[in-house]
Amino acid sequence: MDPTRLMLRLYFGPVMFGPGKADLLEAIAAEGSISAAGRRMGMSYKRAWSLVEAMNAGFTEPLVDSARGGAHGGGAHLTAAGETVLAQYRALEARLREAGAAEIATIGALVKPDVSS
Repeated sequence: MDPTRLMLRLYFGPVMFGPGKADLLEAIAAEGSISAAGRRMGMSYKRAWSLVEAMNAGFTEPLVDSARGGAHGGGAHLTAAGETVLAQYRALEARLREAGAAEIATIGALVKPDVSS
């Protein structure tokens, strides 16, 4: 298995969107819950909720819509804006990985095989 990976982090002034937030959005979409998404990623509910709040505050529209638990149960799902941000971020990652494949391979060929950072 090739351990090489590309990590893209986008900065829009004070708003940052990167792999962790993208992974959290994917987990929320899959789990239907912020707490379940956090557990899936090995993070606390407080941390997951904090990231969701930051994303919702940083974009013109919320990326995640949530409902409190209770008799009818809670849950969370991506809004249309959340789905767009996630899809565009993943598309940009794929484009960079493909367009930069030669450069990544050249740099990778110069890395010692047994280096543990």
